[in-house]
Amino acid sequence: MKFVTVTALCLASAMALSGCKIVPDTAENDATPAADASGDAARIEALLASSYDTELLPHIAAKAQSVATLRGQIAADFAAATAEHGASGAGAGAPVNFALKDTGTVVASKLDSRARTLDLDVDADGTADVVLQLGPVVRGSALRDVAPKLYDFTSFRDQIEFAKLGRALNDRASGSLTIPEGDLIGKTVGFTGVVPLKSAKDKWLVTPVALEVMP
Repeated sequence: MKFVTVTALCLASAMALSGCKIVPDTAENDATPAADASGDAARIEALLASSYDTELLPHIAAKAQSVATLRGQIAADFAAATAEHGASGAGAGAPVNFALKDTGTVVASKLDSRARTLDLDVDADGTADVVLQLGPVVRGSALRDVAPKLYDFTSFRDQIEFAKLGRALNDRASGSLTIPEGDLIGKTVGFTGVVPLKSAKDKWLVTPVALEVMP
């Protein structure tokens, strides 16, 4: 009888152990995102969390000039303005990105689409000097390329991942803007953002990181 009891106990222990699942220490259980494209979103999210508020926004604020000041520098010598205040994007033929901070009057608006815009007159001549693109559809990668030391192309897997970073920065910026409802024509708007330019004749399409509509 004693032998039977011991045997039963052994069998019970074996069955209990067989119900345990041993999980191997594999990449699936690792918190580090995968090195391939499947991990892009997680890596970019972590990068923005660590850099957007603490490094990118202060960088833009420190480099920002008024529209009149920058326009005068570019008209005088585009190359000199680029060397002192701009940052070229990655790749041949990429625009130079300049930080701006200014105030203007809304002379036109397009707020009924996913590519919302405000046209601002900053020199009180009645015509638009800059166009603010408010998103959520935002063209270009000015926010990424204005800080090449912070977002260095060589630190990314390839051009695809680098492009994803540009879109993520645009999404972050446009998502942080508060746009009042109603007609904004004639309203005064303050903004901080980045404009990409290839020459002094280019249209000034600004990606803002901060926006304030005055009452």
